[in-house]
Amino acid sequence: MNILKRFGLPALLALLAALQPALARTSVSAGVACAPLIQACAGAEASCVAPLLQGVTAKLPKLAAADIAACNAARSLVNIPEPPAQIADGSRARGAGPQAAPAWTGGKTHPPNIVLILADDFSMNLMTEDQDILSQTMPNLARMIRDGVTFPHYFVTNSLCCPSRATIFTGLLPHNSGVFTNSKPDGGFFAFQANDDASKTFAVTLQGAGYATAMMGKYLNGYMPQRDGVPMGWSEWAVAGNGYANFNYVLNENGVLRLPGPHLTDEISILGRKFIAANADRPFFLELAAFSPHGPYVPPVRYNNAFADISYPKGPAYDARPDASAPAWLKAIPALTDKEKASMAATFQRRLQSDKGIDDMIGALRTQLVSLGIADKTYVIFTSDNGFHMGEYSLRSGKLTPFDTDIRVPLVVVGPQVAPGGIVDHLAGNVDLAPTFAAIAKAPKLAEADGRSLLPLLTGTDPGAWRSSILVEHHQVRGASDNPDAAAKNGGDPPTYAALRTRTGLYVEYVTGEVSYYDLAPDPHQQINIAASLPKDRLAALHAALIANTACHGPGACWDAQSSALP
Repeated sequence: MNILKRFGLPALLALLAALQPALARTSVSAGVACAPLIQACAGAEASCVAPLLQGVTAKLPKLAAADIAACNAARSLVNIPEPPAQIADGSRARGAGPQAAPAWTGGKTHPPNIVLILADDFSMNLMTEDQDILSQTMPNLARMIRDGVTFPHYFVTNSLCCPSRATIFTGLLPHNSGVFTNSKPDGGFFAFQANDDASKTFAVTLQGAGYATAMMGKYLNGYMPQRDGVPMGWSEWAVAGNGYANFNYVLNENGVLRLPGPHLTDEISILGRKFIAANADRPFFLELAAFSPHGPYVPPVRYNNAFADISYPKGPAYDARPDASAPAWLKAIPALTDKEKASMAATFQRRLQSDKGIDDMIGALRTQLVSLGIADKTYVIFTSDNGFHMGEYSLRSGKLTPFDTDIRVPLVVVGPQVAPGGIVDHLAGNVDLAPTFAAIAKAPKLAEADGRSLLPLLTGTDPGAWRSSILVEHHQVRGASDNPDAAAKNGGDPPTYAALRTRTGLYVEYVTGEVSYYDLAPDPHQQINIAASLPKDRLAALHAALIANTACHGPGACWDAQSSALP
């Protein structure tokens, strides 16, 4: 069936807008084969590559049939997003609709508002100061850092989209949320629902405290806008399912299905500002969860040619080969090829372009808060669900390792009583966000949460006794067909492991029986495993601490495990 007849021009334009950067980026072979098409289509508001491949030639550049055939033959190397199913714009989704925000009767005096901006796969090398990258690519985030507080020792409890987001929503470690991967049976929206995690979220608590609550963008892997409705706790809902292509998505907007609009980051920016304007006189919580800079790295069209002069920052771990002390899974990774290195450089540029859209959203939101006179009543938080490696340890693209490339992400906060330019030296994690939101809202504590509120650290007050470690839990993924985060070939999908990240070291136990320990003082990039040289009593103490962290359940138990002294 002809694609134009089947999906219509709007859906086709969305597809082709996503396709051009994917073709240019995915591999050198595809790039060479498709170069004549890409060059002919350059500068268009929407790519013309996709229609050429589909045989649509009306009003498109005239190209040799052989060039089109060569590019078409390379398409197996390219992740081409599937157009959405035929859905009538404005049709009703199945499932529940949003819950109306409770009436606010407290007048203009109310707890602070909260805006959470969550990026997807944002690695720390995207904000490196080596080449002053951040000031060029994300000037609004750079200003947030100057205006607020940063957490240089902030880590996720699982470096994978869905388990990390489950922890953000609930304040629970993966072994308590029951969400370890992106797919059935131990992950995704399925596991979140099966473990009744929706009833344990900060959204339920904040809504109960009188907040208007909004969730926009990416929710949980496996959520289907047509099928799954609006979870409890949300008074405003604008969530996509498979929105990774950013132009090719179905949005469940308060129970009504919407077909592709602007770039998804721009769309949630617009909707988020509408929500703020409608709730400026009452307490509100807004989460804006972008699909960027996750692959297939489709930026807003206005940035398709940006940042060509910025090279990929390569740290000491880049292209490094594992030594004899490395775990077996890492030793099996072959050396990078020159073609792979060139592809990574091109991908990094696309990631920067994608982040620029997020930065525009940050700037627009903060400008609106000032114009409404509520900036001094609003906490704005920027972070990511996980990090990302690309070439480090000779690994291809991925995020599943226990190394800092994957588990360490930014946390930047501006808001009431937050001192400009502050740096918090304490260990913190995504397990702390839900308790922090409850504390800001002056709502009841999340009784089951495994983290602690960061509010004292934000406002410069004494938090009392603090944790000594962050637990990281990983279940081997072995890519399911519905998992967009399955590691690329040689991208690193380690055997199931649990790890403790402390201020001075990284301790890892794999299900294979292998153990790793990295001393961060001489080895900050975690390249030399010295577990074999540690005294037996120290190894035993580290093992006992890890067991206590992975076995904890119930109020306070996991915090006790995290704050126990380590050797």
